[in-house]
Amino acid sequence: MKTSIFKATSLFLVTLFVLATAAPLTVKADTKTKMQEYVEAMQPGWNLGNSFDATGDETSWGNPKTTKELIDAIAAQGFKSIRIPVTWGHRMDKNNVIKPEFLARVKEVVDWSLDAGMYVMLNMHHDAGEWIINMGTNHDIVLAKFNAAWTQIADYFKDYPDKLMFEAINEPRFDEDWNKNKDEYFEYLHELNLSFYNIVRSSGGKNKTRPLVLSSLTSSPAVIRLRELKKTITELDDDNIIATVHYYGYWPFSVNIAGTTTFDDQTRADIESTFDRVYNMFVKEGIPVVIGEYGLLGFDNDIGAIEYGEVLKYFEYLTWYARQKGMTHMLWDNGQHFDRTNLVWRDKAKHDIIMQSLKGRSSTAASDLVFIKKGMELKDVEVPLNLNGNNFKGLRLGDEALSEGQDYSLIDEKLVIKKELLERVLTDQCGVNGTLYCMFSAGPDWKIDIIQYDTPFMKSVKRTTDSFMIPTQFNGDRLKTMEAVYVKGGIAGPQNWTSFKEFSVAFRPQYGMNTIHLTKDFFKEVRDAEVRLKFHFWSGEIVEYTISKSGSWVTGTSSQEEPIETEEPSTTASPEPTGSEEPQETDADPASNEGQPDGGRLPVGVIIALVLGGAAIIVTGVWYYLSQAKKAD
Repeated sequence: MKTSIFKATSLFLVTLFVLATAAPLTVKADTKTKMQEYVEAMQPGWNLGNSFDATGDETSWGNPKTTKELIDAIAAQGFKSIRIPVTWGHRMDKNNVIKPEFLARVKEVVDWSLDAGMYVMLNMHHDAGEWIINMGTNHDIVLAKFNAAWTQIADYFKDYPDKLMFEAINEPRFDEDWNKNKDEYFEYLHELNLSFYNIVRSSGGKNKTRPLVLSSLTSSPAVIRLRELKKTITELDDDNIIATVHYYGYWPFSVNIAGTTTFDDQTRADIESTFDRVYNMFVKEGIPVVIGEYGLLGFDNDIGAIEYGEVLKYFEYLTWYARQKGMTHMLWDNGQHFDRTNLVWRDKAKHDIIMQSLKGRSSTAASDLVFIKKGMELKDVEVPLNLNGNNFKGLRLGDEALSEGQDYSLIDEKLVIKKELLERVLTDQCGVNGTLYCMFSAGPDWKIDIIQYDTPFMKSVKRTTDSFMIPTQFNGDRLKTMEAVYVKGGIAGPQNWTSFKEFSVAFRPQYGMNTIHLTKDFFKEVRDAEVRLKFHFWSGEIVEYTISKSGSWVTGTSSQEEPIETEEPSTTASPEPTGSEEPQETDADPASNEGQPDGGRLPVGVIIALVLGGAAIIVTGVWYYLSQAKKAD
């Protein structure tokens, strides 16, 4: 879409004012419906992702076979509900009959989950993108297969208790473009939802009143899609209907692009405005809501795409705020979070924060990283805390309790780490020299790594676009983001509305290999020219590097040295990241450059003028306008 910078910036400022002055909205206890109480009893929930929803067999997407021990372990971790995503289409024969052995296998896991005391949501998952997407061209065939599947599922489970619920379809869509809103798409979804409803309700047994879950188009919380789902639910006039949406955060933060590397005010405001909108549309009107999936999109490419402490702050606020709005949240886990072999959390702090959100808030800090440059004079270091209503109870170095006054002090909500403690912690090595743990009256400890570093050093190199890796001595530092612009003007690389490229998609640090990998996807959208790269590190260091692309060859020149290290092309290209979960719709359109700066031809003078004129405000305004416009489309 085309829009003026003035319009985008004005709308951004007005919206910020509205968000700042809006009163919080929560569900009053005396107005809760029976189904609202049902949904709140499901809190919190967990997804058995990338197992039965795999488009191969149960283990084809890398997870082990689901066991009773896994289900019992999830229940023991405090989860009250489990969502079992299932892709049915390839388990049906030419007569649309589901394989009996597969139905029996799903039943086995449903039984284990109910026996563990959990609520169970059973759905139709990747069928949406496999064959239901073709409803426009194969309407009757798609509808017949959809109806056949739900007729069999409903009959098979009709005598099960109402702690088992059915979700009609996961992220329904009818186009490869996740952002299109067409009347016929809403008509198709309405038809599918009504058909699903009538099949289940007429199948007898406990299906007459079983809770049924209906999704918006692509499970998006965009206002037009919520409104259309509301029409369907109102038409059904059934007290046992639950609305569902998915939420993967403010898109730039969720994938680490456009320089949004921290849990900032815009990322927080996106949670608030989205959940308030869903609350006003449904919960406030007596229609309960389950956030069927939440997480961060960057996880599908690299679990480290977003800095760890910023991830924790995001999870803390999201899960707490959802509960304030009476909405149950169900963590999307495709094997990233809970180790299904060893039955332990890969990241216990994330789990503890989710659980604390049921009772109150967890405390965090401005960062979980303190960088000390090697050879610099030591000084006290201040780390602002976000107590969130809790009390600070002390500080540990590993298992050692530290002394207030001697090792640290607390001034208001600022933790002051004494230089004497730093002298004791630091060694002659770069990297993590020690880990501090802030203890609070509630919630998990907040970990702070004390990192000694030196300026990262990059070497010149010549390689092909298939395997271009910059030899890098990280010297204890960690890569935050990367900018790419043409030396003669213009933004380089994919998504050329921003110079800050997407982490793991365009570039990726490989700390164990001492390299920074620029991906094939990055070079696909770089023309033959010189490109200036700026690597931003979490210490605050910025290292410039120049690449010159000519056909399939790239010469990288370090600003820190002159000689070029030439290497023959690798016989095996560095593996590209993959994600098994399907892409999620976002408020920003990652494929569209409409309304964005024209990449590749801007004069240097114009760029300088934009910077001096306040480009930061303009970019923020454009971002917010685009995200709001997508929601309103």
